[in-house]
Amino acid sequence: MHVALDTMVDTLKAAAESSRLRILALLSRGDLTVSDLTEILGQSQPRVSRHLKLLLEAGLIGRYQEGSWAFFRLSDSDAARDFVLRLVSGIRGADPQVERDLERLAAVKRKRQDRAAQYFSVNAASWDHIRSLHVPDRAVEAALLKLVGKRPFQSMLDLGTGTGRLLEIFSPLYRRGVGIDMSREMLTVARANLDKAGISNAQVRQGDIFAPPVERDAFDLVTIHQVLHYLDDPARAIREAARLLRPAGRLVIVDFAPHTLEFLRDVHAHVRLGFSDRQITEWFSEAGLDLEDSQEFEPRGGNEARLTVKLWLGRDQRMLIADPSSHAQPANAYPIGETA
Repeated sequence: MHVALDTMVDTLKAAAESSRLRILALLSRGDLTVSDLTEILGQSQPRVSRHLKLLLEAGLIGRYQEGSWAFFRLSDSDAARDFVLRLVSGIRGADPQVERDLERLAAVKRKRQDRAAQYFSVNAASWDHIRSLHVPDRAVEAALLKLVGKRPFQSMLDLGTGTGRLLEIFSPLYRRGVGIDMSREMLTVARANLDKAGISNAQVRQGDIFAPPVERDAFDLVTIHQVLHYLDDPARAIREAARLLRPAGRLVIVDFAPHTLEFLRDVHAHVRLGFSDRQITEWFSEAGLDLEDSQEFEPRGGNEARLTVKLWLGRDQRMLIADPSSHAQPANAYPIGETA
């Protein structure tokens, strides 16, 4: 990365203040609101807001709105994130004030987990009923991990992230993960789960799956897990997801095969009763994706009505490869999940 001298000086000036360094150290552990930072730092809201404004202007952090709440995070820029992480790595565990900040941060995260537990207690019965109708989630997760492979990649987006589970299981592979969900309650659950798992390279934001608040052509992997059946226009959601992929990026969809369980419409707000391979293939084609794989997970045991889970993998048709006759392809020429 090459940076102009004046720009570098401005960046260093923005970071070279004790409160702002403390803020950067906290945001390196996850997204926080002004209220969170005020509570942790023990400073007035106007003062904290001033520090945040300077860090925003320097491009070191980002801001996003979630209802009436404003969350702050490290910048989406890889260069800026790497700079901040190198900067704060030297003060973690070495400064008593930063250690106290991290203790207060842990208290803030415990409050999140309490709110998440409360939401789960209200909705657990409904979710458990649906889970009882299909194969265990772990079986599908294992198939997803095998499908994507072990090769690290740059960025992942989980649309309709829910509890943030996919961000959690893929966290060892991506450098930056983003989850989008419309429900503030589910975002509370996802943040609590990511905090509990110690995952700092992922963040979740409120947003519409049809207009996600992220950049296009930016993600190596996009996932839509058990979301399409709630949508009145799944084809549009797939087209929007495809626009977010980098060339040769992958879209993975997990949902149900066609079924006749009408009570899911009446009781659980399902709009679509599953999807066929043919339908998904057509929608992938319209979105500029090739269907690379389709897997099926049939339910086990019993004669009662059950749900078959399907997994579909599509790849962006724009390939990032060198001339096939050349054997000197760069490492980044290989799509995620593949090796040289």
